[in-house]
Amino acid sequence: MTTTGTTLVIGATGTTGSRVAARLAAGGHRVKAASRRATAVPGTRSVRFDWDAPACHGEALHGADRVYLIPPLGDPEPTGIMLPFLEQARAAGVRRAVLLSSSAIPAGGPATGRVHQALPGLFEEWSVLRPSWFMQNFTGDHPHAQTIRADGTVLTATGEGRVGFVDADDIAAVAVHALTDALAPNTDLVITGPQALSYDDVAATLTHVMGRTVTHRRLTYEQLRDRLAPVLPVEFAALLAGLDRAIAEGAEDRTTDTVERLTGRPPRSFRAFAERELSRSARVPG
Repeated sequence: MTTTGTTLVIGATGTTGSRVAARLAAGGHRVKAASRRATAVPGTRSVRFDWDAPACHGEALHGADRVYLIPPLGDPEPTGIMLPFLEQARAAGVRRAVLLSSSAIPAGGPATGRVHQALPGLFEEWSVLRPSWFMQNFTGDHPHAQTIRADGTVLTATGEGRVGFVDADDIAAVAVHALTDALAPNTDLVITGPQALSYDDVAATLTHVMGRTVTHRRLTYEQLRDRLAPVLPVEFAALLAGLDRAIAEGAEDRTTDTVERLTGRPPRSFRAFAERELSRSARVPG
């Protein structure tokens, strides 16, 4: 890749943003790493950014000609915040925008779907990343990781439905191409791993890799919604439970060639991810 201008990476300390910022910096690209606390990110210039604090947006955008967009977390209707920012970004000289959305949300759909729909009218160079469910959902502080550690269960309303789980490293690799390739994709990119797996399949793989029994506990839509409601806005809890119900109906039972087509290598499998992140050897210092 040739050196580009300056990329503003929103959410530069998050799951995909941190990986995008690191890959861009390693490739010699100039990066403004945006986060609420302007946390230092090696190889970048750190800047403060908060979706709810528009006064900081101008400084974050200054000098940037492209932007990686992480929507405000947990907001079921982000258009009211994001569209004015995108108009400001265009006026400030941003010419390419790459939005992180979801494989479950098409253009014109809820939440980021409306931002997706507006993006081509705002920028001549654009892309919408629509990854499937993250493999990282089984690590760190994600609720699945918490219940696995607590009692060896994964709780979903997906039934026997299958998902093309994808590694955040692969999402970031696609994002960097979308941000820096000479020709912008100017389309949406559905990003999956190499296999569609049920949560029963996931539990079996985790059992093998972690050396302890992990089981998939099946909930109804209502049970999952009510479980999420105490810690999330009611509308967002219903949205997330509805996504699980859609999986049960087959909405995510697919794989794509996006990772290999853009990066030249196949996406990482769930087993390889689990062996890297969750195996007993990975958890014991060498």
